[in-house]
Amino acid sequence: MFNYYLRLAWISIIRHWGLSLLMICAIGLGIGTAMTTVTVNYLMSANPIPEKSQQLYYVQLDSWDVNDPFDDGLNPPDQLTYTDASNLMRASKAYRQNIQAQAFGVIEPADPEMLPLIVNGRANSADFFTMFNVPFIYGSGWSQQSDESKELVVVLSKETNDKLFGGENSVGKSIKLEGNMFRIVGVIDQWQPKPRFYDITTGAFNESEDIFVPFHLIADEKISRSGNTNCWKPTGDGFKAFLASECIWTQFWVELKTQQDKEDYLQFLNAYVEEQKQFGRFQRPMDNRLSNVMQWLESQGVVADDAQMMMAMSFMFLLVCLLNTVGLLLAKFLGKAPEIGLRQALGASKATLFNQYIIESACIGILGGILGLLLAYLGLKGVEGLYGDYMKGLASLDINMAILAVSLALFSTILAGLYPTWRACNIQPAQQLKSQ
Repeated sequence: MFNYYLRLAWISIIRHWGLSLLMICAIGLGIGTAMTTVTVNYLMSANPIPEKSQQLYYVQLDSWDVNDPFDDGLNPPDQLTYTDASNLMRASKAYRQNIQAQAFGVIEPADPEMLPLIVNGRANSADFFTMFNVPFIYGSGWSQQSDESKELVVVLSKETNDKLFGGENSVGKSIKLEGNMFRIVGVIDQWQPKPRFYDITTGAFNESEDIFVPFHLIADEKISRSGNTNCWKPTGDGFKAFLASECIWTQFWVELKTQQDKEDYLQFLNAYVEEQKQFGRFQRPMDNRLSNVMQWLESQGVVADDAQMMMAMSFMFLLVCLLNTVGLLLAKFLGKAPEIGLRQALGASKATLFNQYIIESACIGILGGILGLLLAYLGLKGVEGLYGDYMKGLASLDINMAILAVSLALFSTILAGLYPTWRACNIQPAQQLKSQ
């Protein structure tokens, strides 16, 4: 029976192809617009490390000016000073901890025909790779012993390894970086968490780094740091004075396995700040925070308000398209009043007519959903072209979004078809037969 209804629906769609095409276009436009904005919001707010996002915590301490609070006093600074991050690192109170900052350098290839490479880097501690589940093609990250003994080691991205070594296993070989020879200990596979949660301050959707080096290289001035830096008092002269200043430019993450571990670590942070107050620092009220990955992304407004507003507006547009579809379905079904009256006179029940026209509505919805998918794809390409590198690789439909688009089209069209179907089922056969 279902196949029979499908055949009747197809015949009706072909016979009234003009009305059907208008409805498919209306639904397709609505679904395409809605899915474009839903996909952008979905990918921007996705959990980049779901397997342990509840165990990774970003550390914030309020070391700012007592007379001019950071972020108008709503939130503590989004980074730490070198002094505080180094002290927390040495205390080693968490299961794992990572101190990090953005860096850059110049690699001088061994091949004299190759030009030097300017690379973006991340200076971090050994736990970075295990904390953030970084995948490796060759080798691994360096050890804590390498951090302590200040070894010159480096981890390369897959792209950098491809450029320098043609994709071969380069572990154990050396590269010349900023004039020093670094031993390669690992090569990372494709790794691009979106959002790039481990450093929001330099762009939530920027590309991951070309190289990774030990954090101590910054203090030893063997590699140059970069990234955002904010200061609320003069730093003094020289790099050592800068390191000892109240400027914030480092990020500090800890891995804590249980809620009790989190509470214990927060107590440790409070005790640390109380101790620092005795040295004349941390003059503002105590406001230490531990935010897990999703809390941190939300607090930093990774999903822009504009994107959420656009999503709301797109659903309103979808609603307008569905209201138009209701009108078109009503005109189409009521236009079949003589045919419906004749079928009822020959014994067709209301249930039979209801099933037939609901299936016809569903077929139109599915066709509209397929058109909507195509329009959403074009819309995402337009967004990617408009925002350039900021949205590169982010604006793309995945299988979940495709299923959601067709399901939304199907459900909304059936909903829109309920009233026209009800009106069609309640046509009086005697009146229709008399009029003929």
